[in-house]
Amino acid sequence: MKKNLKIMALALSAMMAFTVTGCGSSDSSNGAAVGTAAESKEAGDSTEAAKSEEADDSSQETPEGATVFKLGTTVNEQDSFQVAAEKFAELVAERTNGAYAIEIYPNGTLGGERDMLESMQIGTLDMGIITSGPFINFSSAMGVLDMPYLFASNEEAYAVLDGEIGRELLDTLEDSGLKGLAYAERGFRNLTNSVKPIQSAADLSGMTIRIMENDVYTASFQAMDVNATPMAWADALTALQQGTVQGQENPINVIYSYSLWESQKYVTLDRHSYSTAIITMSAALFDSLDADTQQIFLDAAQEAAEYERAWVADQESSQLQALKDNGMEVIEEPDLASFKEAVQPVYDQYSEYSDYVARIQEVIAGMK
Repeated sequence: MKKNLKIMALALSAMMAFTVTGCGSSDSSNGAAVGTAAESKEAGDSTEAAKSEEADDSSQETPEGATVFKLGTTVNEQDSFQVAAEKFAELVAERTNGAYAIEIYPNGTLGGERDMLESMQIGTLDMGIITSGPFINFSSAMGVLDMPYLFASNEEAYAVLDGEIGRELLDTLEDSGLKGLAYAERGFRNLTNSVKPIQSAADLSGMTIRIMENDVYTASFQAMDVNATPMAWADALTALQQGTVQGQENPINVIYSYSLWESQKYVTLDRHSYSTAIITMSAALFDSLDADTQQIFLDAAQEAAEYERAWVADQESSQLQALKDNGMEVIEEPDLASFKEAVQPVYDQYSEYSDYVARIQEVIAGMK
C-alpha cells in the first residue's frame, strides 16, 4: 500500500508541477494563502519535492490495517505547519488505537493551496493545512478574517477563532464540500522592504509591495497608496531578489525561514493582519466517519492547533533577533494610528462583513 501511495503522490506531483505554490501564498489563482506558510518553500523544485516525498515514505510508519488519510501542505518540514500536522497525526493514531493513520506530504507535492482545496472538494485529497487567503474563494464569509487590524493580539484572535464565531465561519465551508476542523496559526503579518524605513502609512506611498492573492489584501494596500502586486510566493521570491517588487508582507517566521534579509533591509512590525492556517478535511470524507471518530478528529485538530501556536510563540523572539543579527533594521513601534486610519475605507468597502465585525468587536470588548 505504501508503494502505491508513493506512486500516486509522484504522479500527482508531476501533474501539478507548474501550479505548486505553497505557503501562505496559495497558487496563482485569486486568494492565495501566506503566508498562509513560514510561507512554504512552496513550489520548490521537482527534485526537492521528490526527495521530501521519499523521506516521508521512509519516516512515516503506517500500522497494518489502518485506514490511511493523506494530508498535504505547501511548506517545508521545518515549518510550523509540519509541527501541527505531526501532532495531529500522533493524536489521531493514539485516540483511534491505530485504526486511522495520517500521512503528511509537505513541500507542495500534492499541489498548491487552492489546488489542494479543490482536490478535497472532489474527494481526491483527504486533508490539508491551508493558510487563510484562498478560503474566501470557497466561502465569502471567511474574508472577514482578512480585514486589516481586526485583532490587536494573539489572545483576541484565539478568543474569536476558538469560540462561536470561529466555528460558524468554518461551518460555512461545508457548502463547498470542505470541513474546517480547527485554526492553527500563520501569525501576524508585517511589512518588509528594500528601500527605506517605514514608520507610518504615508511612507508606503508609491511603493511596489507583493501581497497575497486576496481581494481584501489588495484593497487594504491600495488604500495606503501602495502599488499592491498580488503574486504567488514562488514568484515573489524571485521578484524580491530581482528588485521588480520592493517589499512584501508576512509573519516573522516566514521572513526568517526564507532568509529575506538577502533581499530586504527593513522590517516594520505593523501587524496589519492575523493570518490563520486551517486544518481542513474533505467534507464527504468527514461525513463518512461515525460520530465518535468525527469528534476525535475535531478534538485532535484543536489540540494540534494550540500546540502549534505555542511552538510559534516560542520561536518568535529568537527569529526576530536573527533578523537583526543578519542586518535587518526593525521598526518595532511604527505609527499604528496612521495605518489604521488609512485602511478605514476598506471597512466601508466590505460592508457585508459589518455584522461579523461588530460581533468580533463585542467578543474582544468582553475580554477587557
